[in-house]
Amino acid sequence: MYQRLVNHNDDIKRLVEKGYAIGFDSNYLVIRDIPYLDQQLQLKIGAFVAKLVFIDQNKVIQDDHQVYFAGSVPYNLDGRPIPNLGGGPINLPLSENSKDVIVERSFSNKPRITGRFLDFFEKIESYVTIISGPAMEKCNVNPYTYRIVEQTQEDSVFKFQDTLTSRAEISDLSAKFKDDVVAIIGLGGTGSYVLDFIAKTPVREIRIFDLDPYYVHNAFRSPGRLQPDELNKLKVDVFKTRYENFRNGIKAESKFIDETCREDLNNVTFAFVCVDKGTSRASIIELLISMQIPFVDVGMGLSRKNGKLKGLIRTSYFSTDEDQIIKEKELVPLTDNPDGMYKTNIQIGELNALNACLAVIRFKQLRGFYMESAVNYDLLFDISDMKIVGSDLTDNQNDED
Repeated sequence: MYQRLVNHNDDIKRLVEKGYAIGFDSNYLVIRDIPYLDQQLQLKIGAFVAKLVFIDQNKVIQDDHQVYFAGSVPYNLDGRPIPNLGGGPINLPLSENSKDVIVERSFSNKPRITGRFLDFFEKIESYVTIISGPAMEKCNVNPYTYRIVEQTQEDSVFKFQDTLTSRAEISDLSAKFKDDVVAIIGLGGTGSYVLDFIAKTPVREIRIFDLDPYYVHNAFRSPGRLQPDELNKLKVDVFKTRYENFRNGIKAESKFIDETCREDLNNVTFAFVCVDKGTSRASIIELLISMQIPFVDVGMGLSRKNGKLKGLIRTSYFSTDEDQIIKEKELVPLTDNPDGMYKTNIQIGELNALNACLAVIRFKQLRGFYMESAVNYDLLFDISDMKIVGSDLTDNQNDED
């Protein structure tokens, strides 16, 4: 990344040529060796961190006029904190490659005339003048160390820079998925939306399984645009093609998952079961339980009343410790219902998407990405009253006295 960004961005190249200790981490520009004075007017060394906004794979621009600072409050020669810096205390976790840079605060100081900096060079120069100026005068130092800090970054699964996580300042949370191998069993309406969400999550590998072709009705309840030449092709091939230009690590198998498919699920750390036949679900669940793979099973039940659809959306989580208990509660249908309205090709893409959202949110809660205040193994969303009811393992348990 270092050489690529320096070669394609003149403002960053000028910073390097002037001698700044430039590095990159988690889609941030990091400038080390920044001298400043502390409260005792002693020389300290800090670092600036600024967000990179990628406009393509090689070109970056600044996010705004602010910077982050790894260091304590900088002081002026008169023994007072440097004024007009704005910002305040903040915590911004970077990767292990930059564990020497501990961001403690942000600064906000706009140019008086224009209100914005022209580029990174102008911004860094301005903040160095303000923050390093007193230290440079008192201690005869400068930030121009010509040090190159090029850390070896882990290869990203994405083929584009993931600028969302840095803009949202959640790079440390996204790292929680780096070792996950996720299986998505069934690429119908809900399964295809699960794939869409998981494809944009930095899991290491995604394995997709479905035996059916892709027909017109699938296009009405799956994300993305329909290409006419996709029709009648296998679903796994259609969806792999849609996402393989976005990320690596997608493996597609056109097959029905049952007890004979243990090798296909080796090393899987989490699974999503997105099938609409109870008998198919039963064999898949037995396999996942026997292999100690935690999973979420999704489904919906619709009926028609007074000319309108009503029903429930279900999201059930099976852990490796309590999966048999959850199975015995019989909330997951393991037989086929020939009268289900879902089987009549009613276009319910928004319900599929919502079902997938709940399933993926549940997965991300389990990984510590989202907060979880209640450990729910089952979620039911009622379309009629727009309410979600969660159940934990204490619900409906009878005393044994």
